[in-house]
Amino acid sequence: MQKTNNKYSAEITAVGMYVPEKIMDNKYFETIVDTNDEWIVTRTGIRERRKMEFGATSDMAVKAAEDLFKTTQVKPEDIEVIIVATVTPDMFFPATACLVQERIGAVNAWGFDLSAACSGFLFALQTGASLVQSGAYKNCLVIGADKMSSIVDYTDRNTCLLFGDAGSAVLLERTENPDLGVKDSLLHVDGSGKESLYMKGGGSLNPASYETVDNKMHYVYQDGKAVFKVAVKGMADISAEIMEKNNLKSEDVAYLVPHQANMRIIDATGKRMGLPPEKVMVNIDRYGNTTAATIPLCLTEYYRDGKIKKGDKLILSAFGAGYTWGAIYLVWSMD
Repeated sequence: MQKTNNKYSAEITAVGMYVPEKIMDNKYFETIVDTNDEWIVTRTGIRERRKMEFGATSDMAVKAAEDLFKTTQVKPEDIEVIIVATVTPDMFFPATACLVQERIGAVNAWGFDLSAACSGFLFALQTGASLVQSGAYKNCLVIGADKMSSIVDYTDRNTCLLFGDAGSAVLLERTENPDLGVKDSLLHVDGSGKESLYMKGGGSLNPASYETVDNKMHYVYQDGKAVFKVAVKGMADISAEIMEKNNLKSEDVAYLVPHQANMRIIDATGKRMGLPPEKVMVNIDRYGNTTAATIPLCLTEYYRDGKIKKGDKLILSAFGAGYTWGAIYLVWSMD
C-alpha cells in the first residue's frame, strides 16, 4: 500500500495514443472460428479490435509517445525516465524502453520494461509516480503497449476474440500541489493463479524449440472461467477498498477507469462502487483487450473528448495474469 506523504506529487500533464489502422470486427471472426457477433458482444462487449500487421510493440509505443509530445512543451531530451509496461516486448533484451528512448531522442533518459500483464500500466504508473514523488526525478514517461496479435492463436476461440493491439502513454511531472496527481494505490500479486493465464514457451523454463512451437506454447493460454471468477471479484473489491481507504463516496468519483477485459467485469466493478454507467470509462467495444494499453487509452480518449476536467477524482482499476491486480486513486490535473 502506497500513500504519498512526500513534498512532491506526481501529476499527469500529457497523454498520447496509437491504434493500428487494420480493424478486425466480429464478422471476421465468424469466418475463422465457430462463433457469432451476438455471442461475442453478449459475453465480452467487444465489437472490433485493431491489429498491427507490420512492426512491433516498440513502434506503437513510439507513435504513442510522439502523439503525446505534440501536446506538451516538454521535449524528448527533457525526459528523465521511461517505463514501458508490456508482455509483448520486441525481444527479451534490450528492453523495449531502450528502443523507445533511442527512437524518440530521449538522450538523457534511463528506463526499463515492466511485466505485469493487464495490470502493467497501474504498476508502471505507481512506480513512475514514486520516482517523481521522491524528488529524484522531475518527470517520467509511462507507456502501456502490447502487440497481442503476436502471441494469439487465431484458431483458439477462447482467446483470439479478446485481444487487440495498441499503445498509449502518459507523462508524469513533479508538482508541489498536494491536491493533484497520484494520491494512493493498492497493488497485489498472487502467484497461485499462474496456471490460469500464461504463455509457457519462450522463457528459460521452456526455451524455444520445435517441440514448444508444435505444442503451441508460444501463444497465450487462458482458463476463461477461472480467470473471470477471480477477476470480477478482485477488480470490484480493490476498487471499493481504495474508495473506502480515502473516504470517497460514489458521488465524489468522476470516473472509474477500468481495465478493458470484459464488459461484465467492468459492469460489476462499477456497481460495486455505486457508480452509474455514465461514470465508467468504456472503449472495449472498439479495441478489445489491449492489455497494458487499455487504461491510458481510456484516459487519452476521454480527456480529448472533453469528458475529464481538472480536479476530477478517478479510480483506475485492473486485474491480470500472475495473478496481478490493483487500483490507483488519481486526481486529474489537466484543464
